[in-house]
Amino acid sequence: MRLLIVEDDPEAAAYLVKAFREAGHVADHAADGLEGYGMAEGGGYDVLVIDRMLPRLDGLSLIRSLREQKDETPTLILSALAQVDDRVKGLRAGGDDYLPKPYAFSELLARVEVLARRRGAPASEPTVYRVGDLSLDRLAHRVSRADEEIALQPREFRLLEYLMKHAGQVVTRTMLLENVWDYHFDPQTNVIDVHVSRLRAKIDHGRQSLIQTVRGAGYKIG
Repeated sequence: MRLLIVEDDPEAAAYLVKAFREAGHVADHAADGLEGYGMAEGGGYDVLVIDRMLPRLDGLSLIRSLREQKDETPTLILSALAQVDDRVKGLRAGGDDYLPKPYAFSELLARVEVLARRRGAPASEPTVYRVGDLSLDRLAHRVSRADEEIALQPREFRLLEYLMKHAGQVVTRTMLLENVWDYHFDPQTNVIDVHVSRLRAKIDHGRQSLIQTVRGAGYKIG
């Protein structure tokens, strides 16, 4: 399961990211509402965990903005505002669940897993993808080929992760735009070709090329 934690308190955010990763899930972090909105739009997350009181864009406005864009990613609101009226406002803004602070992580994890199941997402996914001698560790954010570590930029990592998750399948440019980039990108842009070219150069480095171009369709790895 892939999660986005939108939380402005560094200690609280670090705790959540660590706890979810230890539970076998992938957890990314955004430190304010605007950053969270940008990451949620193009991140392909299974569940969003959003603090209500955020800088730049508050949690309820963030959720409303996503719902206006027809983004129905299940969302759990975390908040110190625990009155009935507060919870009602959160749910009416588009939240799927509301958990007051302080909370027990075991309850938070159970609620998040329920939201993921409702959407049809698996409760857990492999933490390491492998194609030939190439491996990608989703939790450690580590990529290696033939035991040689490869340094990737965040977008390159997400691109490779998506390709490896669908190893053996043709992945179209539209799929990449929707799941690796903001879906508002112009489909005619060459941003995908540029990133794939850079990714190939890094993971091949004189070895057999693993990423294949399927003319008129997209790309395939494996």
